[in-house]
Amino acid sequence: MTKTLNPDPRPLDHLASRGTPDAVALVDKQGELDFAGLGAAVGALAAWLLEQGLSPGDRVASWLNKTRLACMMPLAAARAGLVHVPVNPLLKRAQVGHILADSGARLLIAGQSRLGTLEDGDLPGDCMQALEGDAVFDGRGLPPSDADPGDLAAILYTSGSTGRPKGVMLSHANMWLGAQSVAHYLGIAPRDRTLCVLPFSFDYGQNQLFSSWYAGASVVPFDYLMPRDVTKAVRRHDATILAGVPPLWVQLTEIEWPDEIAGKLRVLTNSGGKMPVPLVQALRETFPNAALHSMYGLTEAFRSTTLDPALIDRMPESIGTAIPFAEIMVVAPDGGEAAPGEPGELVHAGPLVALGYWRDPERTALRFRPAPDFSDYGGMAVWSGDTVVRADDGFLRFVGRDDAMIKSAGNRISPSEIEDAAIESGFTAEACAFGVADERLGQAIMLVVRGGGGDAEDGLKRFLKAELPNFMQPREIVWQDELPRNPNGKLDRTEIERKWGT
Repeated sequence: MTKTLNPDPRPLDHLASRGTPDAVALVDKQGELDFAGLGAAVGALAAWLLEQGLSPGDRVASWLNKTRLACMMPLAAARAGLVHVPVNPLLKRAQVGHILADSGARLLIAGQSRLGTLEDGDLPGDCMQALEGDAVFDGRGLPPSDADPGDLAAILYTSGSTGRPKGVMLSHANMWLGAQSVAHYLGIAPRDRTLCVLPFSFDYGQNQLFSSWYAGASVVPFDYLMPRDVTKAVRRHDATILAGVPPLWVQLTEIEWPDEIAGKLRVLTNSGGKMPVPLVQALRETFPNAALHSMYGLTEAFRSTTLDPALIDRMPESIGTAIPFAEIMVVAPDGGEAAPGEPGELVHAGPLVALGYWRDPERTALRFRPAPDFSDYGGMAVWSGDTVVRADDGFLRFVGRDDAMIKSAGNRISPSEIEDAAIESGFTAEACAFGVADERLGQAIMLVVRGGGGDAEDGLKRFLKAELPNFMQPREIVWQDELPRNPNGKLDRTEIERKWGT
């Protein structure tokens, strides 16, 4: 457990006043906004939200691109005593309708084009709608709030890759301490500029804003269409920090980065899945001067671990150790602490643990359970369902998710082990392995990869036969030019299994 920082949570909207008043807080298509302007705009927007007929505790949903409004909504809703529900702009009307109904949203803010896609029944009867262009950023506003840091401030809906999206309830303290923790271990400074490419509906996407503002740094919200757009944005805005998910990093390492542009980035952070060793190596070659932070996390507890960038070349498979304010335990099947080298479930305790799932006590009881007896923090913990191994030196290695394990001929097989081997072969940069029904084996292994097949397929098969035991060999390898992705940019495993698993 890391205790190097003093946990002193505040209401989330106080992030608007963390920086020097005349320092740049936000850079967007409208120009630059300093922290004094950010605080005033957040107050005015908070007042406007209440003028729409909302009351403290009401849920307000935003379905927006990375506009100035999208950046300010989390803080403005918190200042007004509302609960923010950010909706990924890539979602379609049916998914949005589910989120609005499930959250009990009283107001949806979006552009006319998005509102125009909604059909009868998509918008709950008591949910109002407002055009994003009508939002107010100036005039008399609300002062900084005095909310209890333990109060509910946001509901973030998971991408739905494992079923219907579920709403994770986050308090002011969850997000404030997450910002403090990340700002600390990334070493964010006021001189930094964070290029925000991850969706703001994603927990770490929001943290791009929060951790930067906590440190008094600038943010540059950016929606990109092609990987080369990111390169151009780094050059144009002199970005120094970039966060991504593995599929984006793959795309960024497949394009050319002039040395003078790659050299601008001093911090790279990964979330949303483990990075295969070849990808780590590609990133180190593409951005040799940048500190690469490999992290593990889950929405229910934000981030859990990070690996010191100084160790990434020596132990590229490690997910590191606990971040500040997190206690990370490896629990054996008998409920005791797993010994070094013994696989166990990763359990996260401490103040980053979310409040549970919105209006879903059954699923909350499955994932949020009392911490093990040997916990220092105690209280409620998140039982991740992920299997990890702790080495003698305390560093953790991700093994796989219990619910994704392939059970074949009596063997429990981690899909990630097969995927890592496929990527290590050099014949593909992305892979997804899963089990399909088989009368003889129980489950056979299907492997879907990105690439053209042909000679590459023969090479991949030879590599897998040389590196993996017989029981881990795929029954079939499917080659595709592109693989489905969910709205957060990760591989959509559910869709991949649906298309090629039958």
